Amino acid sequence: MGSSTQPSQHQAFADLGSEIRQLRKVRGITLQQLALATGKSVGFLSQVERNITKPSVAALQDISEALSVHIGWFFPEDSSGPAAEREFIVRQQNRRRLTYSELSGTEYLGLHDYLLSANLNGELALGISRYEPGASTGDDEYRHDGEEAGLVLSGTLELTIDQVVHLLEAGDSFSFNSRLQHRYANPSATDETVVIWANTPITLRK
Repeated sequence: MGSSTQPSQHQAFADLGSEIRQLRKVRGITLQQLALATGKSVGFLSQVERNITKPSVAALQDISEALSVHIGWFFPEDSSGPAAEREFIVRQQNRRRLTYSELSGTEYLGLHDYLLSANLNGELALGISRYEPGASTGDDEYRHDGEEAGLVLSGTLELTIDQVVHLLEAGDSFSFNSRLQHRYANPSATDETVVIWANTPITLRK
């Protein structure tokens, strides 16, 4: 009988600590702040991040909530494939849904965000956003550190930068300093909009 292509439990936990550390740093949260939010000690969390301690499901749930992700973030549904590619490659079925708040997602806005980067251990994040008809990033504009760019794959994108509205069609691209107030929206009442985007340094709004 051939060996299974599914990663072992040992491999899954070997990746867990680094996943938690990467996400915590991207969120701009210190170990002390994470300890306060979870009720766990700094020593315990440090050992988890270094893969010395395996957290219980309850502890991992607390950590997930403090980092504003679903617990499934750390364990993609189908993580099959050669171990050598996991650091670099994301298969379509393994895309991880991005969340930004205790709402655990942006579905209430009609927006579905997924990470295309293999991990958060770097300066660049690549993602894909699907906007339902009439969906947006919210009624208000927002800003953050870094730069961002993107390409409209399908549909129409209404991009507001510093209160100036730009209408982009499939094939159009954009780039700007993220410190400028901005907002994304799908102005169509019938068609979905799909956008590939990148930002640096990695910023996941909380």
